[in-house]
Amino acid sequence: MQTHDVVVIGAGLAGLRCAAELAAQGREVLVLEAADRVGGRQRTDRVDGFTLDRGFHVLNTAYPAVRSAVDVRSLSVAAFPTAVRVRRKDGAMATLAHPLRHPGLLPATLASGLVKPRDLAGLVRWVGPIALWPRTAVGRSDSTIGEGWDAAGLTGALRTEVLSPFFSGVLADSSESTSDTYVRLLARSFLPAAAGLPREGIAALPMALASRARTAGAEVRLNRAVNRLRRRDGRWEVDALGEGTLLARDVVVAVGAEALEGLVDEPVPPTRGLQTWWFATDEPPGSTFLTIDASWEGPIVNALAISATIPEAAPRGRHLVQATCLWAPGNGPGESDVRSHLVRLYGQASAAWQLLRRDDIPHALPALPPPLRRSSPARIGPGLHLAGDHRESPSIQGALHSGLRAARSVLSAG
Repeated sequence: MQTHDVVVIGAGLAGLRCAAELAAQGREVLVLEAADRVGGRQRTDRVDGFTLDRGFHVLNTAYPAVRSAVDVRSLSVAAFPTAVRVRRKDGAMATLAHPLRHPGLLPATLASGLVKPRDLAGLVRWVGPIALWPRTAVGRSDSTIGEGWDAAGLTGALRTEVLSPFFSGVLADSSESTSDTYVRLLARSFLPAAAGLPREGIAALPMALASRARTAGAEVRLNRAVNRLRRRDGRWEVDALGEGTLLARDVVVAVGAEALEGLVDEPVPPTRGLQTWWFATDEPPGSTFLTIDASWEGPIVNALAISATIPEAAPRGRHLVQATCLWAPGNGPGESDVRSHLVRLYGQASAAWQLLRRDDIPHALPALPPPLRRSSPARIGPGLHLAGDHRESPSIQGALHSGLRAARSVLSAG
């Protein structure tokens, strides 16, 4: 039998971050990945000359875990505009933009009818404390985001027509039931830097992590699904496809929440799903901004012309648009519903857009109701450690930090 210091199960962000750290500290590390490539949910494909991520992804380069894990400059991240285009409840279109990043759009923002003094004061009350005193604010009692907005006095159009529909797409949750503390932390993280995407797609992030792990000495084997773990004689036996039984002193399980059952004796956290539709068009879609619909008169929670920011995501002379919906088992929208909604958002020309692909992602994000939990322990048994965004927060930051914590858990055991 092959024997290893550490076997990491899963080559997503958490597993790769863990493997890179352990290998850098001199541990002999083997990563087993069930899929045919690294990345987990961060996956990118080329389809008819278009660059399609598996679902709509955004990378916040201000995340501390991103900056500590990879060379951000090497990812060639293109920042999306810090602005939203809102279809209001009366059907009119309005623009809301960051006044410092898009000063030329200040008149349009003020004329939108979405920015009222009372709502601005409520916004400051909501995000101000966590922006200025994050440690103190995080230690306070938590509630749902809806209750947090109520308490801050955010009850007008800024909430109902911008914040609520916007965060529905970010959190895969339209019920306003996610932890208020977490959402305020999320809002704070976007203040210092604009969000965007690597020009080669979101897979550039796990590829960079995998390169770092391999350079440090870790081995990554693909198409190696693990079906059983057993503890015997002070070591772990790992049964993996194409490998037989491997032995390891430590095992790090770094799979998605939905894949935990059968591997570890831990409760499976609930998840939320998204569905992304990818369209190609010969004509520019008419707006470069993230588009949301405050009227909720269709399934789309956000849409964006990716190629407006990253031209190389589409062949020359063509354009790439994503439209993301909330996903529910057996209750996803059909193509006709999505196309009808696109017509309301982009006009009749969108009816002729070419459908490239539909991505159903039933486990896009772990749910995070209040109260915001402290990081779950990485070590769950003798020589057994757990990593993933379901152990931290439903974000790239959470996944990467959990991988680092799992590596430290292994190292602390000697």
